[in-house]
Amino acid sequence: MAFAAIGRTGIGQIEALMGIVPGGGGTQYLVSRVGRNRALEVVLGADLHDAETAERYGWVNRAVPADELDDIVDRLARNIAALPDGVIVAAKRAIVPGDLAEGLLRGHDAWVGQVVSPTAERLIRGGLAHGAQTRDGERDLEGLLRGLAG
Repeated sequence: MAFAAIGRTGIGQIEALMGIVPGGGGTQYLVSRVGRNRALEVVLGADLHDAETAERYGWVNRAVPADELDDIVDRLARNIAALPDGVIVAAKRAIVPGDLAEGLLRGHDAWVGQVVSPTAERLIRGGLAHGAQTRDGERDLEGLLRGLAG
């Protein structure tokens, strides 16, 4: 489950700006949440999306006002914790994700094929040289990386 704070959330997959694709199952997770077409838009567009868009796409369960986020998540956690024994395990068994094995292998192969490229190395090193790993760099990582691509 995922929740997003309206006015504060920026969610995206910007790896394409570094010359790579999302790794670690990111592409498969995204497709399972938003579908193939929107996953392609997210990965290839490399933009940040606000809470409302993320909710509309199915990326997050709900977009909620930032000042209500903690209360909503806490209430859900308390409700789940109060369920009778065995219900949580049974629900997780009944509501299973699709088999991701083949997709994870494809995603891994795509990532490995890109991360060793000279372009990816140039973009990643350039991002680090321009502060991508700093607080300010992370706040505008998309802008910083877009500036390097040109």
